[in-house]
Amino acid sequence: MSETRTETTFCRICEALCGLEADVRGDQIVALRPDKSHVATGGYSCVKGLRQAEYLRSPDRLQYPLIRRGGELQRGTWDQALQQVGEVVRRERAIHPDRIAMYVGTAAGFGVLHPIFAQGFMTAVGSKSMYSSATQDCANKFAAATGVYGFPFTQPFPDVDHTECLIVVGANPAISKWSFLQVSNPIERLRSIERRGAALFFVDPRKTESAKVAGEHVFIRPGTDVFFYLAFLHEVLARGAVDRERIAEHGKHFERLEPVVRAWTPERAAEVTRMDPQVLRRMVDAYLAADGAALYSSTGVNMGGHGALAFWLQETINFVTGNLDRRGGTLVGEGVIDFPAFGKKTGALLRTDESRVGGFRATNDTFPGGVLADEILTPGERQVRVLFVTGGNPLLTMANSGRLAKAFRELELLVVLDILPSETATLADVVFPCVAPLQRPDLPFVFPLMLGLQSRPYLQATEALVPPTGEQRDEATIYLDLCKACGVDLFGSKVAQAAMSGMRRVNEALGGEGIPQKLLLDLLLRACRQPGFSSLLRESHGVRRGDHRPGSFLGSRVVTDDGRVDLAPDAMVAEASRVLEATFAREKRDAGKMKLITKRHVTTHNSWMHDHEPFVRKGTNHLYVHPDDAQRLGLEAGAMADVTSATATVRLPVALSADLMPGTCALPHGWGHQHAKGLKVASQTRGVNVNLLAADGPEALERVGGMARLTGIPVEVVPAAGPQAHTWSGLPGEVM
Repeated sequence: MSETRTETTFCRICEALCGLEADVRGDQIVALRPDKSHVATGGYSCVKGLRQAEYLRSPDRLQYPLIRRGGELQRGTWDQALQQVGEVVRRERAIHPDRIAMYVGTAAGFGVLHPIFAQGFMTAVGSKSMYSSATQDCANKFAAATGVYGFPFTQPFPDVDHTECLIVVGANPAISKWSFLQVSNPIERLRSIERRGAALFFVDPRKTESAKVAGEHVFIRPGTDVFFYLAFLHEVLARGAVDRERIAEHGKHFERLEPVVRAWTPERAAEVTRMDPQVLRRMVDAYLAADGAALYSSTGVNMGGHGALAFWLQETINFVTGNLDRRGGTLVGEGVIDFPAFGKKTGALLRTDESRVGGFRATNDTFPGGVLADEILTPGERQVRVLFVTGGNPLLTMANSGRLAKAFRELELLVVLDILPSETATLADVVFPCVAPLQRPDLPFVFPLMLGLQSRPYLQATEALVPPTGEQRDEATIYLDLCKACGVDLFGSKVAQAAMSGMRRVNEALGGEGIPQKLLLDLLLRACRQPGFSSLLRESHGVRRGDHRPGSFLGSRVVTDDGRVDLAPDAMVAEASRVLEATFAREKRDAGKMKLITKRHVTTHNSWMHDHEPFVRKGTNHLYVHPDDAQRLGLEAGAMADVTSATATVRLPVALSADLMPGTCALPHGWGHQHAKGLKVASQTRGVNVNLLAADGPEALERVGGMARLTGIPVEVVPAAGPQAHTWSGLPGEVM
């Protein structure tokens, strides 16, 4: 029997990047535990990260290329799969490059090389038809940051270790960590904020796990966050609590800001938010009295229908009160290079072209996923006919996924790169098997590496702990192979294609597999004037970088054309004028309707990990309803309910929860795997896909960021009609 060795590594399933120790025996990881000596995460990891070795060993892992033959996916060779893809791409590209599209999922962003090479392939093809999971959960922040700060990835974050007042809106760090920001052990960090006497508020339609840990919870009606921010800023301006010297030196267009908020008193906002005006004023009091305060928001705001406006208002509040770029306020991290300056100089992530359907401006160089079905179904020279899906599962995660499934069936070619089967892969023509995170060498992914989005900055490198199995390949190598098969050059450069191909040949001659990833990561580090990959490996628990520098952002690293923070970008002011009064009137009109929000199960991560039996023992998601609403609607715990939106009806069992604001129901996302062929555990669950209830198409999307409304959805909830055996599974493409 092989000896067991212990290796250090770090998790790559979310932003927390928790340090891990792994016991490895032969080619198997036999145990994972938190790395107690890690320089930033210090002995913390969540249950999902600690069980991923079992997930890695799943018998359902994709091992070989799959090719659709006679209506069924069957094992094929790499050469056969690449040839089939290349033939179709060449034919469609000859009509127009934009007929080849790509959807980049969240999993692609948790490594360094995967998203780089995916973009390199699309650049080679010459297509601008890029879509990503960002327009499901965070593109509002990218769009607003582009207008306010000049670059989408300029994302200020709370100085959690020093703040004296933190107001968290629509976020639940105890379960979902901190969006974009790496903060280890979130529950302990929240408790530490409270222990040092800082004010801590959670504004949410549900008393979340975070609000139960520390601070004060404040209810808000789902989908009305923008009015909370308007009323908050109204109070700040009414009190004259603005840093006019800072505004004059580092801001612009302040005079255009006040008219936007003039009408939105706390009393008027309360008509739709249902938040006591005096409670709001008490939060403003605490925020203004603090020596360093921060407003912070995440997906509950992002996905609520007006996320771009809400985030813009949040950032203006933090700026005009003097809390941006301040100890205890919000900080702007520094990566190993000044990535915003690089993007501004090169135009990277700053495309301004518009989508063919709906005329949505690109955000972070991608178009809204909410128009992807329309782009596939609408004839024309640029009609999407080929779709690559990499690191994602859009048939569970995107709005109106039933319609999207029908669109996918109309494609000439659907190609999926993944580590496990999925609903999307079930419809694919070609499926490529990829390595999992613990099977590849890596650095902390792009957000902390290039942007310093870490509460305690550090760098770390990891080896691949175990080799690929079967015929799995890393994504960088797959995209290099796809370029060759499609007759194009990586990044549109013959030099890049030849260099990568040569490096691969040498690596394989030396006994390696595919592109030499460690060499590429080493070159990236050295180009950024950092220690080489081998040097970082010797720092097995990570190496701390310098602390954040309050005061280093304003006047130095803002990349708008004039270097000033734009407090009222044209797009934001126009959107506010267009939607605020109409939205307010609609919210008042629909005051009696139930609003649906999403939530996350602690043992699942988006649509991942439902194929692991210990994580899905309940077998289904439930519709959570407040007891008062249940009595009013005739619902009973454990009985079935029908939930109907403008797009679909789903049926599932009811659970009661007094943590919800009356008038609100909650449905955990990520479920609905019954038709995912090859997922032996997940396919036996009975849950429903909440995103069937969300609308897609140009009229359903937020104009500025292209976001679909995935929470705060108006629904009708009634006891299920007919026998319980009629329960609908909520599968992609089905209609009840």
